[in-house]
Amino acid sequence: MKKELLVYEGLQSCPYRDGLVARMPLYRQLRQLTPAESDVRFANAERRVGSALYRTACPACDACKGIRLPVNEFRPSKSQRRVRNRWGTDWRIEMGPATYSDEKLALFNRHKRERGLVDADDPSMSAVGYVGWLVHSCMQTVEMRYYRDEKLVGVGIMDLGETSASSVYFYFDPSDAISKLSPGVFSVLQEIELCRQTGRDFLYLGLYVEDCRRLNYKGSYLPHEQLIDGHWKRFE
Repeated sequence: MKKELLVYEGLQSCPYRDGLVARMPLYRQLRQLTPAESDVRFANAERRVGSALYRTACPACDACKGIRLPVNEFRPSKSQRRVRNRWGTDWRIEMGPATYSDEKLALFNRHKRERGLVDADDPSMSAVGYVGWLVHSCMQTVEMRYYRDEKLVGVGIMDLGETSASSVYFYFDPSDAISKLSPGVFSVLQEIELCRQTGRDFLYLGLYVEDCRRLNYKGSYLPHEQLIDGHWKRFE
């Protein structure tokens, strides 16, 4: 019985490095993965989109590296501690299965547009698109909902394995009042803490590209490991 189906393997413009061609074969999963199977996929630097998984297999570039944090050894930097302290005590997190709501979709689209993550003429994400990407899943998927002053200001989507977790996506209120709190950094710190509390060894942060500003910030979480030539290499 087939466990997955190749649905796309064409060439496309690289989303991370200008002028290069990317190849990211996409495999639809035909059944739900067990937590142990999810751990294996995370360790292979595979990423999830809806009920499908992909891994970079580009013809002329190997700049994309998987990156993970050994949560029990991670120590926040001075700036990361400042972010944590900046949030104070007037916030809370609700956690549960990933779900759809009009409020979340509106926040997602505000985040994309006001932070310049989409072109001006790109259509907004639809309810169908949001559910297909972030809610439908082939793994155990949860969301962490961040509230400040009882207002929803951020949503983080995570996939859970048996001994690890993978950060899928985080979006937040792009207003100045929230942006100045560095919610992206704060969410990573909270995901690390969740892994610690649940006895997980690693938090996977997706892909790291040294010369891509959108991705190289992940290297500031130390120690971490990068998947290089099939082996996880530690960086202090």
